[in-house]
Amino acid sequence: MTKAPSSLILITVDCLRADHAGFLGYKRPTTPFLDSLAEQSFVFRNAITAGAPTYYSLPAILASRYPLALGRDVLGIAPDENTIASVLKEYGFQTAAFTGANPYLSARCGYDQSFDCFRDFLNAGNLEFPADAVEHGFRNRANQAIDIACHTVAGLGKVYDELYFQYCQRGSSHSCDGLDSLRRFPSADVIVDHAIAWLNENSGSPFFLWLHLMDPHAPYYPKMEALEGMGCGNVDAQQARYLNSFWIRSDIGPARLRRKREQVTALYDAGIRWVDSQIRRLTERLVELNVLEKCALAVTADHGEEFLDHGGRFHAPLKLTEELIHVPLLLCVPRMRSRELAAPFSLIDLAPTLLDTLGFPAPASFRGRSRWEQIASGQERDTVVFTECVHGCNNPFHSENRVAPRILAVRKGHFKLVVNFSSQAELLFDLESDPAENRPLDDQEAKPIRLELLNHARKHLAESQKSRDFDQRLGSQLRDLRMEWAHSTANTN
Repeated sequence: MTKAPSSLILITVDCLRADHAGFLGYKRPTTPFLDSLAEQSFVFRNAITAGAPTYYSLPAILASRYPLALGRDVLGIAPDENTIASVLKEYGFQTAAFTGANPYLSARCGYDQSFDCFRDFLNAGNLEFPADAVEHGFRNRANQAIDIACHTVAGLGKVYDELYFQYCQRGSSHSCDGLDSLRRFPSADVIVDHAIAWLNENSGSPFFLWLHLMDPHAPYYPKMEALEGMGCGNVDAQQARYLNSFWIRSDIGPARLRRKREQVTALYDAGIRWVDSQIRRLTERLVELNVLEKCALAVTADHGEEFLDHGGRFHAPLKLTEELIHVPLLLCVPRMRSRELAAPFSLIDLAPTLLDTLGFPAPASFRGRSRWEQIASGQERDTVVFTECVHGCNNPFHSENRVAPRILAVRKGHFKLVVNFSSQAELLFDLESDPAENRPLDDQEAKPIRLELLNHARKHLAESQKSRDFDQRLGSQLRDLRMEWAHSTANTN
């Protein structure tokens, strides 16, 4: 019988969509190291996140809990909620997490629980998301009155918007000190440096290490080395700044934005390339420490990113299209033969599967189920996959944003049903004939599968309500109130 790994490394990459990974068919050289690792790994061709964006996806990854199962007003990991870290800590593992300054993965949201070492790289009390700060700062208060006045005159508003954009670009051209000065998050090399330092001290006993890397996240300011590796070494900081500023504009439509899409996507791809190079560096250190052959290594993403695929940008919770919820997943287990798995795999099943890989049972609170036996034997099972979010909840730190209607996607095989409770829309797609989700089936097509998926949706909603842990829900609400009180008190002092 094959000996189970004694340690676990989980790497989650922010905004990494599946179709931009080389081992899943992407033509640009974004993931040369992961492509080689895929040859020794289980490759999940249809891994689906259980929620999007980050604040809806990570509870499923770490705690095997659907994001809205405790109520849509609950944010993060609930106090004393079972997670991969809490289970392994009980078995004597050393635990560490290094997350790249994503405020939704902070101690404020409960993600530090059960980690002996937790570093989120955030300034204390800073709850603003950096990408939002860029967009909000686009038009300063001094120009708001002129802005409003110009937009009351037909045709003048567009002229003002363009002139103001060009003015801002000229003004910013004198204060650009390189890509590193523009970056909003610590780059992957910083996170990996801290992880390696921790491994140097703690790799002698069983450990669980979680890294969350932000490099593909907007604003897109990759490392110059990554741009050169992608053949884009001629892009300088000023060009990158212009492209990011152009990409966040709300005053122009998709047709004009598309003129810069390829250039913006190249910046995004370079962020992926840098992540890939730093995962390689981490893996090389594991080899030097003689622990790689004792580790299970999983690499996945919290969600994807949209580049006008359906008219949008970034990853706002306004839809559950494939570019947002279809993510890469590699699972490398020592002494196990590589294999590709085609059936849909929900990340709600990732935590129990990883624990099973190590030989440990999952707690009863986990909603997902281990797929390790089927994965190891090659016997795939076509399970039903659910993804959910709250429509329009762009900033969950404002609690009033959390209680809008939900969007629910149900996937079985190559059929996907999306129910948007905000617009009352119900769309069924055949992803085999329509992978881009441009042609929803009409009400008369595929009636049996439509009815089946609707029944699964009803059961999911009923089970979420029935299985709700009200103690954890109350604990989360009390934590939020304490945080809000502390924040308001700090602001008045």
